Amino acid sequence: MAQSPFLAELSRVGVVAVIRGTSADQAVEMGQALVAGGMLGIEVTFTTPDCARAIRQLRDFAPASVAVGAGTVRSIADLEAAASAGAGFAVSPHFDVAICTAAKRLGIPYLPGCITPTEILTAWNAGASCIKLFPGSLVGVDYVNAIRGPLPDVPFMPTGGVTLANMPEWFAAGVVAVGMGGGLAKGTPAQITAAAQAAMARLGEIRVSRPG
Repeated sequence: MAQSPFLAELSRVGVVAVIRGTSADQAVEMGQALVAGGMLGIEVTFTTPDCARAIRQLRDFAPASVAVGAGTVRSIADLEAAASAGAGFAVSPHFDVAICTAAKRLGIPYLPGCITPTEILTAWNAGASCIKLFPGSLVGVDYVNAIRGPLPDVPFMPTGGVTLANMPEWFAAGVVAVGMGGGLAKGTPAQITAAAQAAMARLGEIRVSRPG
């Protein structure tokens, strides 16, 4: 089955850096540092004060090759604010059918957080664009290997517990992309840029070893 345009884009991005800023200005600074390090996917969470402004500023700053989205979308109001700010996708820590329906209306890809087979299938059948396996550290790579047996058509993006060391295992299990937070978006701008460079280099190594 051919990938949707969004899944093809998410696959190209490979790694989505999750930003939880203490302010919009800090989130923008972190995002700029990530872009400087070659990061192609950025998610600014709604736990960041004035999140929509940060998304808008990063969307204006980053080249078109960088996907900028919203995270911790917990309500339709969050979703609408994200869409108005130009977010390219919306991620939730949970699944909410009302948010999913609104996302389809707004034309914004929706990635709900799920763990159990029931949650995953409920979200996927409702029209989710990809499943955020969250927290990934709770279930691990073996869970993806197991769940993709009966659900081979469902795309996953694990978030939480993804590291440079275990990233190859996640991709070997067949995930579309991975989300990384504290391992990337923390420290000084120089440290964040270096972490982004390391993550993208690791992704490049994975793709060379697993072409196609």
